[in-house]
Amino acid sequence: MAGEDDERPRKAVSHEIGQDLSILSVEELTARISLLQGEIERLQQAVAKKRASRDAANNIFKS
Repeated sequence: MAGEDDERPRKAVSHEIGQDLSILSVEELTARISLLQGEIERLQQAVAKKRASRDAANNIFKS
């Protein structure tokens, strides 16, 4: 029977801001931290890319 549980698709880890954290284990909390750190990095990269595009456009119009 344990093998059947291993074959079921696992729910993707997600996090909802303000979610009750008391129901999560230490391992689940650690996974959420990793997930959020990855998302922060992705957002920072998007900001840097948009700033670079904006700065390039501003430089064209300053000339």
